[in-house]
Amino acid sequence: MKKVYLLIVFITFITLLGGCLKSNDAVLTPDEKIGNDDENEESDTIQFALPKEGDQVAQIVIKDFGSIYVRFFEEAAPKAVENFLTHAKNGYYDGLTFHRIIEDFMIQGGDPTGTGTGGESIWGKDFEDEFAEDLHPYRGALCMANSGPNTNGSQFFIVQSEATYTEDILQQIEQLYNKKFDKKAIQNYGKIGGTPWLFRSHTVFGQVYDGLEVLDAVAKVKKADEEQGIPAERVIIEKIVVSEY
Repeated sequence: MKKVYLLIVFITFITLLGGCLKSNDAVLTPDEKIGNDDENEESDTIQFALPKEGDQVAQIVIKDFGSIYVRFFEEAAPKAVENFLTHAKNGYYDGLTFHRIIEDFMIQGGDPTGTGTGGESIWGKDFEDEFAEDLHPYRGALCMANSGPNTNGSQFFIVQSEATYTEDILQQIEQLYNKKFDKKAIQNYGKIGGTPWLFRSHTVFGQVYDGLEVLDAVAKVKKADEEQGIPAERVIIEKIVVSEY
């Protein structure tokens, strides 16, 4: 498990993610499901529960890599969920790419131009952020990319970082980025990892419950530009299939 040598590196990453935006240009083994059936376990939160029967889920099919499966948080982020699911059902994401891929951080896609500067919401304009205290950018979180507050369009990213954080490091992040983490979040960042400096800066509207090994494989692709996270070859989203669990 990687420890928090990323304390310095994440400053670069957050700059990159901010730059990705118009530009909207983030302690499980990879083959485990991130969900947990027992919601009473101490480390469990709503974010890591498996979908329930009848819940809408999505299969993100990535050419030559496989599929990532995500569940959604409609109550906490209704607009972000509606936007993503509607785009997916309409085929908006089919054939697009993950145009920005930074190992130990995130993979980002959903831009028809493939540059990090394009895309729009289903309403044809930006929509507001939707933050929830119990939803964090942990490893496997599905988040909206943005260019600042309330500038959500079509782009999204999946947090790939599995770096874990001590309470001391999280306190430093709180001070640097004006964040506040409760006890449960501190426990989860310490066990599961993620990108805590992005909390309440990007809407968390879904969570990977299967396919972390695919997420990690995508993150490891060869880069044409390591600093900017530009892959050497196109990583194509073949389709996103929405179904009931």
